[in-house]
Amino acid sequence: MLLWCWLWLLLLFGRTFQCDMLGFALFLLVFIASQLFWISRILDLGERFLPGKPRRAGLALVAGLIYVIVFTYSYPSVRSCCMGHYFRPADYGLHAILIEGAFWWWFVGSLLAFVLVLAFGTVSRASRVVAWVYRKAWERTRRVVTPDPARATPRSLARRQFLEQAAVLVSATPFAAVGYGLLYGRLDVEVVRRRIRLAGLPEAFEGLRIAQLSDVHIGPFTTADYIRRCVSITNELKPDVIALTGDYISWDPAVEGEVVHALAGLRAPDGVFACLGNHEEEGKLEESVSLLFAAEGIRVLRQERASIQRNGEMLTLAGIDCPRGNTGDEYRGDMKRRLQGLAVPGTVNVLLSHYPDVFHRAAEFGFDLTLAGHAHGGQLSLDFIRRGLNLAHVLYRYDSGWYEEDGAQLYVNRGIGTTSAPIRFGARPEITLLQLARI
Repeated sequence: MLLWCWLWLLLLFGRTFQCDMLGFALFLLVFIASQLFWISRILDLGERFLPGKPRRAGLALVAGLIYVIVFTYSYPSVRSCCMGHYFRPADYGLHAILIEGAFWWWFVGSLLAFVLVLAFGTVSRASRVVAWVYRKAWERTRRVVTPDPARATPRSLARRQFLEQAAVLVSATPFAAVGYGLLYGRLDVEVVRRRIRLAGLPEAFEGLRIAQLSDVHIGPFTTADYIRRCVSITNELKPDVIALTGDYISWDPAVEGEVVHALAGLRAPDGVFACLGNHEEEGKLEESVSLLFAAEGIRVLRQERASIQRNGEMLTLAGIDCPRGNTGDEYRGDMKRRLQGLAVPGTVNVLLSHYPDVFHRAAEFGFDLTLAGHAHGGQLSLDFIRRGLNLAHVLYRYDSGWYEEDGAQLYVNRGIGTTSAPIRFGARPEITLLQLARI
């Protein structure tokens, strides 16, 4: 089992972590330890109903076979997510979706639960060390001999066993949270309303309503019917402008027509505009999907701008593709090239960019408001406890919501779809309604 875990993870994640072997080694260690820990707990539970060593061996064999079958079955699509290959949602039957859903539930749940077990264990051991030090110090001052811990009473042993079992039960709560995020959270769309105050906004655009959708990621867990439901919700908000900020597919270019058709029902009197995301770039369909959108009346802004006119006054809306570059300097240079000359001096300028990290450069080039996506709010988030407690914040400075720096503003939409793990907890799918106001 240990060798299987090691080989599977090496194939799946080795390329991703090739620049950080220490991180990969740590992840591998935690993953293997988590699998051994939770499978052992399952066998302990099974032993209560089927006592005896031969029966435990049988349980271990059955658990191992199920484990290998589910991981092997899920491997092609999971490897596709992590290493850039394609899987096709049209090939997914109900049984395949159920097995892959079970895989992601176990994979994410077992890791998070084990991290919680480690946290409880660390706190418990630290408290024991503190208690031991305090006892020794008290012993020396009072000159009292304390009982030998090896001769602990049955009552104290029972209490310790109870606390250890309670810690395992509490630590298992991530399994429930991940199950919720898989079955319900990923479809529980939230409409977020935000008032954005902009200096210099013409009076004609006071109260302009912009609806934003992002990170659609059509696939087996984000179906066309679900996307159409999001389209219906958006239209009911009666926005003046609709902005789409990239990543319409997950990995399969063959579904570009289906996702465009699902989004074609969007309606706004001042237009529906879009930019492209990194998945369109990786799928090499930037040109084709732009043409498909154009045929449905949705304008894709690729290093270009459009103007919205009202009562002789103008608001500029621009969009860029994701910057590219093999080095940091190349990436920043490409970003500058894409932004240069897009903003119109003397008007309010709004930028559509899939990547939120263009925010600072966008402000330098005259954009008052940037609308972005990409980070999904982390998909697994505890932002309700403190902002930034989510998986995306490890990689991205701007992961969800509203930011203001140096007079410029950014809004990062959490998206309506998912990638890799089809799970959302604490980071609901989001449709944003932004209302512009004058300062």
